[in-house]
Amino acid sequence: MTEQAPHNSATVTLELEKLRGAVEVGFARVDGSLALLVQRSDQTDGRLADHETRLDNLERGRWPLPSLAALISLAAVIVSIWQATAAH
Repeated sequence: MTEQAPHNSATVTLELEKLRGAVEVGFARVDGSLALLVQRSDQTDGRLADHETRLDNLERGRWPLPSLAALISLAAVIVSIWQATAAH
């Protein structure tokens, strides 16, 4: 029975070393994956900020369009009334 104890101890030590190596490899893979996710998240944040800026610029440039359409419509009504009264 005493002869099997060192054998079992060596086997346990070897298996623990293999397990430790597997855990280290797993942690390295998870760490790499997390780093990639952080990088993609940063890129997405940058794109989102760029889109927000572009959208704000478009919204600022759009505000005169309804006012301009109203002024053109008003001018068309005035011209129509002027032509109708000038014809009489």
